[in-house]
Amino acid sequence: MELRHLRYFVAVAAEGSLTQAAERLHLTQPSLSRQIRQLESDIGAALFERNAAGTSLTPAGVALHRHALLLLRLADAAPDMARSATSHTREVVHIGVPPGLPEGWLLDVLAALETEVPHASITLIEAGSSEQLRMIREGHLDIGMVREQPAGKLRGTVLFEVPFGVAARPGHPLASGTTCRMQDLDNLRVLAHGRQQVPVVDDRLVMAAHAAGAVPLWQFTQFSEHALACAEAVKADAVLLVEHSAHRLLPDWPWLPLTEPELPLVTWLAWPAETRAVVRDIARVIPQRT
Repeated sequence: MELRHLRYFVAVAAEGSLTQAAERLHLTQPSLSRQIRQLESDIGAALFERNAAGTSLTPAGVALHRHALLLLRLADAAPDMARSATSHTREVVHIGVPPGLPEGWLLDVLAALETEVPHASITLIEAGSSEQLRMIREGHLDIGMVREQPAGKLRGTVLFEVPFGVAARPGHPLASGTTCRMQDLDNLRVLAHGRQQVPVVDDRLVMAAHAAGAVPLWQFTQFSEHALACAEAVKADAVLLVEHSAHRLLPDWPWLPLTEPELPLVTWLAWPAETRAVVRDIARVIPQRT
């Protein structure tokens, strides 16, 4: 059994499909199937149940999955651990952060971790919520800050929530107000983050607009640093953002808090239920900074 077989196995378990896993791994499906059969031969048990809907883990697969994640995590951390051999008490911990976090708060968190968890060597990885949760489940990320409630075998706690609002195009009638109701967005082109970046928000927006009797012309896409260019590309009248991001990315566009209904953006801390002590220490310290 080789590490690559375990990586292939974990990818298929995460995707629930040999075809999708093969695409992500840049392999052909027949090649990936052969690798999985080789691993099953080495283990001496079937690891997946295959059906028209995809693949699911057998009891043997579930048992191997737990150990495979740990082995891969240790393998990935080995180079960093070797480089930090002169300070063996420090363990490398990879923390995921989403775009749009207040930088001052994040720097405060890093300072607190340096003081309260000195045995941790922190690496930050910027990624969207869906990508972070996938990386945590596959063992490539120790802990993440995500915009959806962790589920399954992940633990989670709310870090903070901030209200959404809209940055209105300068000169637009919307820009002269102090707040914005969902009704005010009726028939306006509104740029908003897509599901991959801020999960569930698009569903909540559509439902809230329907309840208010409004039909905004939603323009869902993925953006972070280039909000202005994305807004210009779709000729948006307004951009749905939290206040911090609006002031940073669209400083000339007046920001108005969204009311009737209010729509909060919740940030969660997520980590595996079974993890290293240093990760549990970090999961304890970070919420204290909110």
